[in-house]
Amino acid sequence: MIIGIPQGLLYAKYHVFATTFMKEIGAKTVASPTTNKSILDEGVRYCVDEACLPMKVYHGHVAWLRGKCDAVLIPRFMSIRPKEHICPMFCGLIEMVSNHIPDLPLLIDTPVYSLNRDRMLIWAKYAARFLTKDQKTVDAAFDKAIMRQNDYKPGINDEGFPAKVALIGHVYNIYDSFINMNLVKKLNALGIGVLTGEYVPGDAIEDEVRQLYKKPFWSLAREYYGAAVYIRKTKMADGIIYLSSFSCGIDSIITELIKCENDEFPFMVLKLDEHTGEAGYDTRLDAFSDMLKRRKTKFARYVS
Repeated sequence: MIIGIPQGLLYAKYHVFATTFMKEIGAKTVASPTTNKSILDEGVRYCVDEACLPMKVYHGHVAWLRGKCDAVLIPRFMSIRPKEHICPMFCGLIEMVSNHIPDLPLLIDTPVYSLNRDRMLIWAKYAARFLTKDQKTVDAAFDKAIMRQNDYKPGINDEGFPAKVALIGHVYNIYDSFINMNLVKKLNALGIGVLTGEYVPGDAIEDEVRQLYKKPFWSLAREYYGAAVYIRKTKMADGIIYLSSFSCGIDSIITELIKCENDEFPFMVLKLDEHTGEAGYDTRLDAFSDMLKRRKTKFARYVS
């Protein structure tokens, strides 16, 4: 059996686990290619207009897999932490995809309610039911997939650049070079290194979030807010760029929370949608780069 894995949304974070698990229970896997214009066009064609760019792109990845696999793995991520949720769009992703894209193969759409071991084993059992009913095989595949996932260390922490920017935002915006128009390469070409939130300790994020009046309802809001505030306080980077999807409700809240804690620390929000042109995008990056370099030069003179 060939299992298709769309290379969108949380693929960048959990693809090692998904690919390993499916292979270990006896399936072959095929991933859609990295995002390109054709995939984006297909996604825009099939997805509702009100959805954010990453959701439209995901529809394009699923559409690409038609005719190339026997089933498509689309985990219904409801929650990745107890008593927290991710995004309403994730909860309804299966209905959006299955009702808008014709001629789809079987969809493996088992819900994921938490990433603790017991709940994930329940997911593994149901996700594997089309390939095997042997619990020992599922358990062994699950253990190996967890081990591979734990060994996988995502993130960017550039060294050797005269300035460094923390890149905060959803992984499907940061690691999809088509969506973000090669942002990391463009920053590097401007002499700016990149630091991503994976290099902020988890306990440091929790400490920052505890200072809020109310705990965030959304797991990703908690993660990105905590990382941004900690980076500002500890000066891990010279500035922060928040990469946001147009019409993302969670992003609109996170960016305002970060601004309230940001003082005069350099902070810029870059909005992404399917109509974004590179000219204005590049101009903003150039201006932000110049500002960072002037600040560092001014600070160096003040210290000396």
